Amino acid sequence: MQADPDLKKIEELATKALELARDELLLHLRFFASALARLTPASRPGYGSLATDGDKLFFDPVTVLSLYRENPVLLSRTLLHVLLHCLFAHPFHAEKLDRDKWDVATDAAVESVIVNLKIPSLVLEQDSELQLRFKGLKQVAGALTAERIYRYFVNAGLPEASRRAYEASFHRDDHRYWGERQKLEITQEQWEQLSRRIRTELKAFSKDKTLAEALEEGLGEATKRRYDYAKILERFLVMGEQMGISPDEFDYVYYSYGLSLYGDLPLIEPLEYREERRIRDFVIAIDTSASVSGKTVKAFLRRTVEMLMQTERFFSRVNIHVVQCDSEVQSDTVIRGREELEGFLEHLSLRGFGGTDFRPVFNYVSALKEQKEFTELKGMIYFTDGYGIYPERKPPMDVLFVFLNEDEHRPPVPLWAMKAVLEAEELKEYTQEGRS
Repeated sequence: MQADPDLKKIEELATKALELARDELLLHLRFFASALARLTPASRPGYGSLATDGDKLFFDPVTVLSLYRENPVLLSRTLLHVLLHCLFAHPFHAEKLDRDKWDVATDAAVESVIVNLKIPSLVLEQDSELQLRFKGLKQVAGALTAERIYRYFVNAGLPEASRRAYEASFHRDDHRYWGERQKLEITQEQWEQLSRRIRTELKAFSKDKTLAEALEEGLGEATKRRYDYAKILERFLVMGEQMGISPDEFDYVYYSYGLSLYGDLPLIEPLEYREERRIRDFVIAIDTSASVSGKTVKAFLRRTVEMLMQTERFFSRVNIHVVQCDSEVQSDTVIRGREELEGFLEHLSLRGFGGTDFRPVFNYVSALKEQKEFTELKGMIYFTDGYGIYPERKPPMDVLFVFLNEDEHRPPVPLWAMKAVLEAEELKEYTQEGRS
């Protein structure tokens, strides 16, 4: 069946218009050349919009030509809008979030960047009105990244009338393909690499401070190291001997041959142990300073303990110290088994609520090590707001500081420590209210 010659002509014209829009962007945003090249155009007649799945740039030829004829700025701006979604990793987080809120938050974030770029060939008449909306959003969200705006929408709520108003102001592309995990030629990790490269080049080579400042927040969020909390716990596992047959080290051929040859006398006995990566000694330090709420601490403990229990990483007997500390050690509860863990969570009582000093916990745990309280202590998880005094020297263990939500003003952790950031939404289901 032959293609419609009129449609083919329209697609050719639309493709040419997209190339012109791309060239216009590169006149002012040369650092985006490699990123723009990674979006492969794919015609979708009758689609009615532009869209991406993080790999293809889907476009409706008629829509592209309509935008270009109405105002070439509209097409260039829409193309940049789609590209920034990819560079900021917006399509890759959509499947786990409230889509209505996430869609509006991401559109607001990229439009705020485009407006703040102040590139004359990308300016629209309504930008001054958008600036007022951005100013209001920043006052309540704290920053105009998609993540901050989304968090504000989740906490404060987003009435349908407000959602429609935001959508009318910021919407330019379609997000229907977001979150689809198909065979993409360019992955989330590759987009993050592109974002990281662009961010580095902007800092090192760009003389345009306005450009660098406008893109910094979004690129910073996209290139932020994200942690899988479950995988991080692997760093704290230790090798140990666990009773049981080891199938990897037992040869059933010789065992069966011995039974057939001598009756009930095997030539080889199964090993009565196997090495497994399970937790024996563990420390969970809790910052009980006034800035960390009791409900949040309980939710964190419940999440951490349940993750460990669900993955069966415990030895049959464990030695877990839950240390509460503000400016000094307030309590140390020792857990020896699963039943004690569950009982401790049920009757947890927090103590302290003074200032924050991390050093007493490390001194206390180091003293316990010297007293042979631990057999194989691999590490410590320290749940805190991050505003405290860190030890100057690396302690004799691996340390993971866990913070609740991002905070650009939080002091950096020492080079010898790791960090993870838990979003409030991740702990919501672990609160007493969320589990009732």
